Amino acid sequence: MAAWTWRFEKADGAEVQPAVAPEEFTTQGDAESWIGEHWRGLLDGGADQVRLFEDGTEIYGPMSLHADEQVDSES
Repeated sequence: MAAWTWRFEKADGAEVQPAVAPEEFTTQGDAESWIGEHWRGLLDGGADQVRLFEDGTEIYGPMSLHADEQVDSES
């Protein structure tokens, strides 16, 4: 069974411990749903970006946790 994991990083790519302990994920969708629910806590805890891995192989990243870099804000 595949194991999906997140790597939590500062903006320079240095790994940091997450402020919110991640669960073990068996699907990519579960991992992505979790990050969608916890990104603010992770950001507040010192992580700037994340990378998603499947069984140790990087699937994508880095993905910023900063909202202003993810969506256009309406003024």
